[in-house]
Amino acid sequence: MPTPVGEDGRVENDRDRARDSTRRPWLALLGDVVVLVVFVLVGRRSHHEDAGLTGFLRVWWPFAVALGAAWMVTGLWRAPLAWARAVAAWLVTVALGMALRIVVQDRELKVAFTIVTLLFVGAGMLGWRAVARWRRSRILTTE
Repeated sequence: MPTPVGEDGRVENDRDRARDSTRRPWLALLGDVVVLVVFVLVGRRSHHEDAGLTGFLRVWWPFAVALGAAWMVTGLWRAPLAWARAVAAWLVTVALGMALRIVVQDRELKVAFTIVTLLFVGAGMLGWRAVARWRRSRILTTE
């Protein structure tokens, strides 16, 4: 009989729960950070901006700080594959990242950039989770 997967996407047995509680949150956070890194790299390249590390960090840090806050506010570390928490973290990351860009960096609100950010970061943060959940369910059904 396959091991059941809970609503939050986690395996519901003690061995896997113990392993996931120590390893999975850090891998999930790393996955989200990679999404932001790729977002900034692709955006800067598509706009032919090359200010090196300084330019990269200028664009990246508001979203990285927002991601950290989103993880704390939503409790995403408790269940990194949980859809409700991940969706909330995605929205907080984009909203707070934009707010930090506007308030701290004195940038203008650009609707097109906001939409692209919302779509790219959402596809990234939710996309890798969808693949992880699908893969986990496939592994569990073959056991």
